[in-house]
Amino acid sequence: GLVGPSGSGKSTLLHTAGLLERPEGGSIFLDGIDCLKLNDNGRTGIRRRKIGFVYQFHHLLPEFNAIDNIAMPLMIAGVKKSKAREKASRLLAEMGLEERAFHQPGQLSGGEQQRVAIARALANDPKLVIADEPTGNLDPATTERVFGTLIKMVREEGAGVLVATHNLALTRHMDRVLTLKDGKLVDYTE
Repeated sequence: GLVGPSGSGKSTLLHTAGLLERPEGGSIFLDGIDCLKLNDNGRTGIRRRKIGFVYQFHHLLPEFNAIDNIAMPLMIAGVKKSKAREKASRLLAEMGLEERAFHQPGQLSGGEQQRVAIARALANDPKLVIADEPTGNLDPATTERVFGTLIKMVREEGAGVLVATHNLALTRHMDRVLTLKDGKLVDYTE
């Protein structure tokens, strides 16, 4: 996990790791691939197939229900709608939201919206989930439930997760914690 004050470089590091920004130097390897040697289309393909994103604001599509928001990345990747919805339904069940499958985002609580966003991030079986303040807008009880679900599902899928948070209480769920300040690593704990 990444911790540090606002402006410390957490989001920039996540964007770089997620291949949304190019670093000035170094390498980014994911699943044995040197991602910085790929062209824009190659990096886009890696993002679509191997990286799931969860943000502080869920970015769910308001005109689609929960199940279709989760199925969308699969359908974009060419999976048939019926198969995509089947997988989305399984992910919703794992999130404890099967009864909310056909609700639009505006009909869901903040915690439910964030769990749908997590399920969407896991839809393509990513190797890496990048989460930028995934519980930043949630109350403490919902934060624990949502973050616990994220960590549990990522571990079950065998993926890695890189989380940026201001919430130091969440670091107890993390295997490693990097503390950033002014764009520099100032502490590392395991």
